[in-house]
Amino acid sequence: MKANDRFRKACKSFNYEPDIQFFPEGTKTASDAAAAVGCDVSQIVKSLVFTADNGAVLLLVSGKNRVSENKIKKILNLTAITMAAPKVVQSHTGFAIGGTPPFGHTQKIQTLMDEDLTAFDEVWAAAGTPNSCFPISPDDLLQISSATLAEVKLDKK
Repeated sequence: MKANDRFRKACKSFNYEPDIQFFPEGTKTASDAAAAVGCDVSQIVKSLVFTADNGAVLLLVSGKNRVSENKIKKILNLTAITMAAPKVVQSHTGFAIGGTPPFGHTQKIQTLMDEDLTAFDEVWAAAGTPNSCFPISPDDLLQISSATLAEVKLDKK
């Protein structure tokens, strides 16, 4: 089964029907996705998987922001956190880097959502492949992903 189909099938368990859109030019990076969709890069949801003391953590981050690992460690009371290797992302979510959706994963994964995403009526997230994404309201994103809203961005110096 294709990644988009697996994501759509997983969404049915949440009673959610994503409006998956395909972009041949690709949506692998936040900048690519914003250009394809025609929105500000801040409205792109980056699904970033990290490995931590107690397993994997998923961060749903605004496309303009970089993650503060120190903030994540404090929020989750961790001693260490690092960006997950592609194999870890695949094994925990069922999806590859560049197309990892914010929910519908093969395993339950602790999730934090960047509070900056709540500034918008609509944000765009990956839909299982590096050339597809879907629009969603930040409220629906927070609820469906069972995320905890948090300040996760690296402070500008």
